[in-house]
Amino acid sequence: MVYDGPVLDNHFHLNRNGLFLEAARSFQRVGGTDLVLVHCPDFAAPPETLEGHRAAYADTLSMAQSVRDEVGLGVRVVLGPHPAAFAHQFERWVSEDGASGKERAVENYRHSIEAALEFVHEGQAHAIGEVGRPHWPVSDEIWDLSNELLDETMHLAAQEGLPLQLHVEGESEATYPDLAQRALRQGMDLKKLVRHYSPPDVREDHTHGLTPSVLCGKGALERLVETHGMAKNGFFLETDYMDDPRRPGAVLGPKTVPKRTLQLLAAGVDEDVMWNTHSELPAYVYGP
Repeated sequence: MVYDGPVLDNHFHLNRNGLFLEAARSFQRVGGTDLVLVHCPDFAAPPETLEGHRAAYADTLSMAQSVRDEVGLGVRVVLGPHPAAFAHQFERWVSEDGASGKERAVENYRHSIEAALEFVHEGQAHAIGEVGRPHWPVSDEIWDLSNELLDETMHLAAQEGLPLQLHVEGESEATYPDLAQRALRQGMDLKKLVRHYSPPDVREDHTHGLTPSVLCGKGALERLVETHGMAKNGFFLETDYMDDPRRPGAVLGPKTVPKRTLQLLAAGVDEDVMWNTHSELPAYVYGP
């Protein structure tokens, strides 16, 4: 069977100093049609002001438009404060200024959300993210504050009817139920709460109603084939491609999602499931 439907990578970064448009062309050449371009901050010097966040996001939006115009892919854009950037700023500012450093970090987080929301309201961005919690062990203070700000962001998303892409810790039995409970308390549509870098077990009993975005390394296929029929919302596929010249191909290369789509079909996954992954689900979560 030849699959000629859409193919979307749900978490993809681009870097003007990396392959940039050539990465998008590599994705397209093997059947890719749509990208969800997720803002990647300058981790060495993340923005510290509202205007700084606006400028950084504007560059991501400009890259998205270049991909549309010069490559011909569909591109949706996700903007927000990466939890790692927030955690590092928090640690540095608190060590320098104590309580006032904490206040500064929280204000900067809120500015980053405010700037992202402006672009969503203008129709240039489609979701807030990646937001959430650090993926490495941190102090209780950073963990608790990250959760407080995540709750605040979920509340905003519920009010605005917006999707969130989440960046959270590695696999834990507590992760999905905790995120679902937090989101429900804030009134969110769980289908619009997307767990980036999701493990391949997509059973509803496991995901608790969130939408998993599966990091589709080769080892994910078997479990995804086993569990996809028990997924409430379906699932996304992603590479978390970084376009980092220091780490070519990390996390997964740009050709991966089209290849995995064909492998899933060859393994017996129905074509309707792939249409949901690549067309119907993104239209519901992000809009057309």
